[in-house]
Formats: sequence, structure tokens, C-alpha cells
Amino acid sequence: MKTCFINSPLGITKIVGDENGITEISVTSEGVISEIIPTELQEAAAQLSDYFDGKRKHFNFKLNPKGTDFQQKVWQELLQIPFGKTISYLDLSKKLGGVKAIRAVASANGKNPLWIVVPCHRVIGTDGSLTGYAGGLWRKKWLLEHENPSTQQSLF
Repeated sequence: MKTCFINSPLGITKIVGDENGITEISVTSEGVISEIIPTELQEAAAQLSDYFDGKRKHFNFKLNPKGTDFQQKVWQELLQIPFGKTISYLDLSKKLGGVKAIRAVASANGKNPLWIVVPCHRVIGTDGSLTGYAGGLWRKKWLLEHENPSTQQSLF
């Protein structure tokens, strides 16, 4: 496995992967920005930089997250949430087997190893509240505003 660290507006971003795909993208307070990015991670690093610069809405590098079958199912469903849109934990759990699955769905969402790319930040409370984000609610808020910026109405 190769690892690199890139800078982002939300902190240092750690990217881990190999020729089989990216297994982890996370935000961290540790690590030194990589001067040289391994070949296997260059596309992911470039696409994440484009995302933060507002030039990218979709990612197309190879993913290889590690998790249980159920977690993989949840993460696949997260990939279906369009850029700039949100879904509630309740609605997500209904898509994945019913209301009773909400805690399991929320748990799998919280174990998402591919920050931003598998958009767990797009899952919110039924009442529209920003709940449950491993990277901190301020990062979730930033990501949602980055993807759906409000436009100031002209007064004239």
C-alpha cells in the first residue's frame, strides 16, 4: 500500500491505495504534505484537488474500500446521492432494507473509509439537521455548502 498526504481546505488529506484502487481517504491532523505522490495515487490526488477548487463534481478513479458486505452495500448506495443533494438517514435505511436498519446504516455510514468520494457527508437528519459526521460537523457543513453554495440575491 502506498500513502500520500495532500493539503485541503479542511485539513491534511491522507490517501492510501495501490494498483487495485484507493482503499482510504481521510482527513487527519498528522502527516506532512507529500512532495512526491506515488503513481498509484496521483489520479485520486488530482481529482480531490479539482473537487476542492470547485472544478469537479464526480470522481472516476478506482475504489477498493475494505468492509463487510453490508457496509459495501451502504457505501454503494451513498455513491448514488447526486452532487449538491442530501438524503436523510431514514430514507437511506428505507432504500437498504427498511426503517429497522437505520442504526446499522448509520454505523456503516460512519465507517466509510473514502471521505468525500463516497459522500457520507450528504446524509443528514430527517429534520434537516447535520448529524453524525466522523470528520466533525463543521467539515460536513463546509462540504455541503461547497457542493451547493447559496447565491446572494441581487437587491437591484
